[in-house]
Amino acid sequence: MLKYFRIISVVEGLSFLAILCVTLGLISREFVSYLGMFHGVLFMLYIALSFVVAKKKGWSILFWIALFLASIVPFAFIIVELFLRKESTKQALSVA
Repeated sequence: MLKYFRIISVVEGLSFLAILCVTLGLISREFVSYLGMFHGVLFMLYIALSFVVAKKKGWSILFWIALFLASIVPFAFIIVELFLRKESTKQALSVA
């Protein structure tokens, strides 16, 4: 589940940056509805997976709130990815 959350986290963060580029006029505005819908689905997946992973890993509600806040701050997905990579490595080492 952590692997899927890592993927969704990065893709959702990149889609958020794409939405910001559209609103700043750097990309054609005709893609707004498509990007918005795509980002909305990714955001809902991010929130659902973050809740499931946080519960499975035993993370506190404050940590889950930090994950949520990271989803609405541009470029914060990079910090989340670095943390999740470390967690993934820990998990792989504990299994081996």
